[in-house]
Amino acid sequence: MLLLSFAVVLLAAVLVSALAHRTILSTAALFLVAGFVLGEGTTGVLHLRADSPIVAQLAELALFAVLFTDGMRVGWADLRSAWRLPGRALGWGLPLTLLVTAVLAHYVAGLDWAEALLIGAILAPTDPVFAAALVGNDKVPARLRHLLNVESGVNDGLALPFVVVLLAVAAGSDDLHLGELATELAVGLAIGVLVPLLAIALERTRFFAASAAYAPLNGVAIGLLVLALGKATHGNLFLAAFAAGITVATFGPRERVAFEHFGENVAELLKLAALLVFGALISPGFLGEISWTGWVFAVLAIVVARPLALWVSFLRSGLSLREQAAAMWFGPKGFASVVYGLLVLEAGIGAADEVFHLVALTIVISILAHSSTDVVVARAFDESAEVPHWHGVLRRIRRNRRTVVVRGRRAVVGAGKADTGRASRDGGADESVTPDPQPKAK
Repeated sequence: MLLLSFAVVLLAAVLVSALAHRTILSTAALFLVAGFVLGEGTTGVLHLRADSPIVAQLAELALFAVLFTDGMRVGWADLRSAWRLPGRALGWGLPLTLLVTAVLAHYVAGLDWAEALLIGAILAPTDPVFAAALVGNDKVPARLRHLLNVESGVNDGLALPFVVVLLAVAAGSDDLHLGELATELAVGLAIGVLVPLLAIALERTRFFAASAAYAPLNGVAIGLLVLALGKATHGNLFLAAFAAGITVATFGPRERVAFEHFGENVAELLKLAALLVFGALISPGFLGEISWTGWVFAVLAIVVARPLALWVSFLRSGLSLREQAAAMWFGPKGFASVVYGLLVLEAGIGAADEVFHLVALTIVISILAHSSTDVVVARAFDESAEVPHWHGVLRRIRRNRRTVVVRGRRAVVGAGKADTGRASRDGGADESVTPDPQPKAK
């Protein structure tokens, strides 16, 4: 039933994708709503729960694929030369978002400080999936697209240590596993760099060569190797994925071009499948279990926490007000928060159920809000969209008048040439034409 449901919703998404590309209609929201309607708590077509293995696996796989493909848009040279703005967003924006969200969770939702800081860490990372129209639009300033892409690619891995440490604090554990966390980050980074380098080096030797048909699969093989080695060594999968994408973009431009479109389609399919599964976890009963203070917290976590944090982070940054507003708004919560929320459920802390409810509600509101406004905000950077409609009408009228005048002149000139030719054929000049009796001096 899950496969059948996904196929039907995917077909519907394909049929309305052109409309969604031009309007606030979102294919991401379509899969989320479809999952909600088909879920066990609504119509009962899909029988999925938060502890179902496919939920965590799909969310993790979708996030890995998205980070891998997004990393390919950023080479090391671009990352090194334009690190100032992403550095502000990660160095100041991420911890400030965590703290502001924690304050809201404590004073609005009524959580203890340990759980409040934990939910702040879970909701701090952003997801590039739901701002795709902004990141992939050439009319949006390049530095803004670079900022959002790099920030969302790196902050997932950076937020994980905070989640694990705060989860141990909330569970009352004395061992915070700081050494293990540092090892996971280092191993993930090493795998993400070394595996693509080795694969690219092997292909460029005189002993091996990829055919045109198999060239796109080189990226798939690299991604799968990074994923498998990351799981086997318990490295940070998300940091490994983004590092692998950057490495391919830097040292294998040919491999990047071959994999680009195919990889984006694979990532899109995994993303949509994960959204359908996540939507099936949400039901009217699930939403009804959340108090009104929880709803207020979820809204404030989106419209206050990140905007306030990034406003402080980008003081005197050189960004225009429009660019700052777009960066402050587009902090969508996505698959990283889903995975971290499921970690809380598995840990079994006292407030695990309440934390997961708040996280899930915030993600749902974020997906609906951000995926439906990315096209609108992207159009705000289109200078042609700022010209009033009447200006275009007047310009067309003036153009048409000029065309008529030019055509009229051409007709008159053509007639004069015809009369002159006729006079020459008759052996004399036209009487209406008076020749110049004296040639003008140069």
